[in-house]
Amino acid sequence: MTEKVFFHWLLISWFVLAAAIFIALFFVNAPYGRYTRRGWGPLLNNRIAWLLMESVASLGFAAFFIFGNDINMVAPEDALPDSDVNLVSWVFLALWEAHYIHRAFIYPFGLRGTTDKMPITVVMMGVFFNSANAYLNGRYLFSFSGGYSQTWLNDPRFIAGVLLFISGFIINRQSDNTLRLLRKNTANGYAIPRGGLYRWISCPNYLGEISIWTGWAIATWSLPGLAFALWTAANLAPRARANHAWYKNNFDSYPENRKALLPGLW
Repeated sequence: MTEKVFFHWLLISWFVLAAAIFIALFFVNAPYGRYTRRGWGPLLNNRIAWLLMESVASLGFAAFFIFGNDINMVAPEDALPDSDVNLVSWVFLALWEAHYIHRAFIYPFGLRGTTDKMPITVVMMGVFFNSANAYLNGRYLFSFSGGYSQTWLNDPRFIAGVLLFISGFIINRQSDNTLRLLRKNTANGYAIPRGGLYRWISCPNYLGEISIWTGWAIATWSLPGLAFALWTAANLAPRARANHAWYKNNFDSYPENRKALLPGLW
């Protein structure tokens, strides 16, 4: 089996698995955060867990950028000149690493509640997902795509995708910071978040992350990018629904007009 055949079947499997995960998560809450429970293996410190899970995405993607076609020592026949490939590739690298360097090497050390734990099973699943996802996106963008011409920087899909990515990035960071400050100022770490998009929805941090990778899918205009966007929604939409129900069940004063993920809709 050649690598391209392996890549093809992994990508198809990735779409199928995303659909299966989406359905499953409406019945079983992933056991981390407020839903941590026994039966999923030994517990690992939260900060170490996040570092292990997210660093493979950052480092793996960077490796595919650095080595590119040198992994096979043969460039695709339709590869563009290095000057064209590298300019757009640098933009994709910057976008990806802006998220994952923060998620792997900054976010974990800003977490409140240093005694929080995550099951090792969840960590292993996170490492598997991020490794495969970095492979699919990095290998495609920097090798199998044949490269993106400089004109792609002026394409409406690229511009719209990058703007959506940046908007989602800002929403995600602001929302995460609101939750971090709540944990600092409350005894058990949970309170009703307020301000920003929390005025309308329970999980703007998830909306931000879905927007990030939807923007990525549009900017790269690729099947691996689309698969990542669908995976993100499949993972976070059911969790947003669960979190919304949890808030309503645990806080009598929870705002009635808030939705779970989409303002005014759901």
